[in-house]
Amino acid sequence: MWYSTSSGRIELNIPEHVVRACYHSGACDDDVAHTRRTEPDVEAQLQAIDPALLRAELAEYGAWNGAELADHDANLDRLLWLACGDLAEQDADKD
Repeated sequence: MWYSTSSGRIELNIPEHVVRACYHSGACDDDVAHTRRTEPDVEAQLQAIDPALLRAELAEYGAWNGAELADHDANLDRLLWLACGDLAEQDADKD
């Protein structure tokens, strides 16, 4: 499934099973961490993202402060979760 941030500056190709695993009711943190360890194609895409660009993208949400956004690894988790959420919602809208 193809994901793009609203600015179009970050794009990811995320398999449907990853979307289902990383976005569901309840806490998703452990599932996101597990996915990053076990899905090398997804992790490679995440690692290719410039940290400054990712901070800027996430800052637009207004959900995290500057100290939180300084943690690039946590930002990668946030991005994967947000991307999976957007893709899951888009998929649900098709039904």
